[in-house]
Amino acid sequence: MLIGINALLTPDLLHALASMGHGETIALVDNNYPATRGRRALELAGATITEATRAVLSVMPLDSFVPNPAWVMETVGDPDSVPPAVAELNALLASAGEKPAEGMERHAFYGAAAECYAIVRTGERRFYGNIILTKGVVPPEESKR
Repeated sequence: MLIGINALLTPDLLHALASMGHGETIALVDNNYPATRGRRALELAGATITEATRAVLSVMPLDSFVPNPAWVMETVGDPDSVPPAVAELNALLASAGEKPAEGMERHAFYGAAAECYAIVRTGERRFYGNIILTKGVVPPEESKR
């Protein structure tokens, strides 16, 4: 255990997040997602998508240099709908001072996730509980003052 680190952040997930560079992406996906499509598959079987995303955002800033640092999968046949899992993710992003995630067509999302640094499969059972996050930069200490 570590002080100040969300307990959902496993050693493997912390290593992946720390190893990612600015502009690289990570996919957090629901329990039905075919995570073997990615380069590195990690498991957070006991966590919802919201809990997993909150844990990741506690240690990883989103990219402020791109228009859309967060992407969710659109509902097949109804791209304008907002499933409950996506509504929760957007509320979490808003509470972190971020804008809502942009929607991405299902197969485009699969393709983008396959290019991510890692895919983290959660225990989320609700449909469309998937998000791709783009890592930002951590400024030097002197610019935080």
